[in-house]
Amino acid sequence: MQTIVVNSQKGGSGKSTVCRVLAVEASRAGLSVYLIDLDRDGHTLTNWHQTREAEEPRRVELSIAGLGEGLKLLERQGADVVLIDTPPNSIHDMAEIFPLADLVLVPIKPTPDDFPAAAVTVANLKALRLPFLFVITQAIQNTNITAQAIAALSHHGPVAETLLVNRVVYPAAFTDGRTPQEVDQKGQAAREVGKLWLNIKACLHANMQEQRKAANG
Repeated sequence: MQTIVVNSQKGGSGKSTVCRVLAVEASRAGLSVYLIDLDRDGHTLTNWHQTREAEEPRRVELSIAGLGEGLKLLERQGADVVLIDTPPNSIHDMAEIFPLADLVLVPIKPTPDDFPAAAVTVANLKALRLPFLFVITQAIQNTNITAQAIAALSHHGPVAETLLVNRVVYPAAFTDGRTPQEVDQKGQAAREVGKLWLNIKACLHANMQEQRKAANG
């Protein structure tokens, strides 16, 4: 089982968006996927899932205190992927959550206001020596600010090759519990989500290879 934690210390960075689209993409690929919403103030992921007609991906209610045991139970039940949405401004809580992750995704909008929050998250991840990946969200295509953001972030850690572009189809699909790839399977948003999932799978595979090498000395 692969546990993916999605975190940013700034609200509105796209955490819930990343969780939703990736969970659906992994489910569509035939994986057993579970969602956990730890953002008790926002409830964005929970509210979206409650309006959803499709059964997959599934969502489970867990507290931070019960997260470790809950993940063990999901693994025994055959879960392939667990995506965890987290609250912003919660460094204390993340100290308990981060060590449970196989990979941490750090969504970030390509704006100067979002960089300081990402730096806080990354400093904690590096201290824990946990693998992470920046995911650019709400990007404006072919703009200098997006290119500059990618260049700046690459000095601090790996950046996903695929961007989530600012498209109307994202909020439109979320309104009734769907995702862009379910609204238009051949649309641009569907293609970028599919590519992002491939980026993340490659990252997870590389991390597993590194862990095996370390275990074998």
